[in-house]
Amino acid sequence: MSQTIPISFTLNGRLQELEVEPHELLLDVVRDRLGMTGAKRSCDVQVCGACTILVDGRPLSACTTLAFEVRGKSVLTIEGLADDGKLHPLQEAFIEHGGFQCGFCTPGMILASKALLDENPSPTEEYLKHFMHGNICRCTGYKKIIESIMAAAKKMRA
Repeated sequence: MSQTIPISFTLNGRLQELEVEPHELLLDVVRDRLGMTGAKRSCDVQVCGACTILVDGRPLSACTTLAFEVRGKSVLTIEGLADDGKLHPLQEAFIEHGGFQCGFCTPGMILASKALLDENPSPTEEYLKHFMHGNICRCTGYKKIIESIMAAAKKMRA
């Protein structure tokens, strides 16, 4: 008989109340139970950033976070970033500047860079590279990703 834990948290602005098993990962709950498939399973060891989501505005690897750890917190996935169908400036910049390439890493890249720009609206390219160090692009198209984030930063400051 498995034991469950009742949890509630806000996912993309909507209250979620559910029962989770103590060992259940946040990534599995968000993807499999709540249908938000933007965060990807890849390394399972908090190295690649494909599963990055924002918890209370901070980037977090959902592949190594237990679901019950987000009780009472606000979780944002890529599906919740657009506002009433209007893309976030980071999403627009990734499209305009070719930052998304195959798209596998894109949700994690965009959410990590959102956390960065919320904290530092005017990062240097060097700071940006350092901050994004934990997000890996399989296509190795980092130049376009960096251009996209810098363009979004400029647009967001305007």
